[in-house]
Amino acid sequence: MDAALVHGTVLHQRFFPQQYRFRYPVTSALFDIDRLAETTRRCRLFSLNRFNLFSLRTRDHGPRDGRPWRPWIEAHLAEHAIDLAGGPIHLLTMPRVLGHAFNPLSVWYARHADGELRAILLEVRNTFGEHHHYLLHKNGAPMALPVRQEKNKAFHVSPFIDMHARYAFTLTPPRLQSGASLRIAINEYQDQELMLVATQHGRLRPFSDRALLAAFLKKPWMTLKILPLIHWQAIRIWWRGGRYHPRPAPPAQEID
Repeated sequence: MDAALVHGTVLHQRFFPQQYRFRYPVTSALFDIDRLAETTRRCRLFSLNRFNLFSLRTRDHGPRDGRPWRPWIEAHLAEHAIDLAGGPIHLLTMPRVLGHAFNPLSVWYARHADGELRAILLEVRNTFGEHHHYLLHKNGAPMALPVRQEKNKAFHVSPFIDMHARYAFTLTPPRLQSGASLRIAINEYQDQELMLVATQHGRLRPFSDRALLAAFLKKPWMTLKILPLIHWQAIRIWWRGGRYHPRPAPPAQEID
């Protein structure tokens, strides 16, 4: 499977000091990064580094300087004794729609040639144009599913949540077949108290011109609505007395 559409739902729920909850449908895509040329050849409505109804740009992810993705991610994995032996790397993200996209979270799944998951790289982007990565791994050993790991918060996301927090990640990567499901859950804790839950659940569907056109006709503004939703929730928190935290300098290293 060179690519799949992922139809699902995103949920955010905050428990303190201001409570809120919102849920919305989302259409993402899962790409085998080594088979993007194959995907573009068979789908006229999808392009790589060119304008189309749906598209990807290499500068949107990874090193963001136009370099190929695989050498970049393999170099970072090698720092942790992770060798994929040429195994597949898949990117879960929202492709550009009519040239526009905003991805708060994209996820890279790195598998060994034997098919076992070896690493997950979570790519986080904020509304200030900054990005950061969190790498989950077991020093080259296969990762049991679901993947459960924790990381200290290292990157500013919301002006209404400070940096003194810890993430608990739980991820179930999809089997690489149509109909398979994926799950992502991120719990954010402050002083051991659960403050925020963010989840994404989805199911893989065929990636074809017909499916792309149907997804566009059903939700033509699927990527344009993300930023307004984020800003609307920020206004609600501010209106309820949320404390504003100035944006700190981004971390010096690109991956934690």
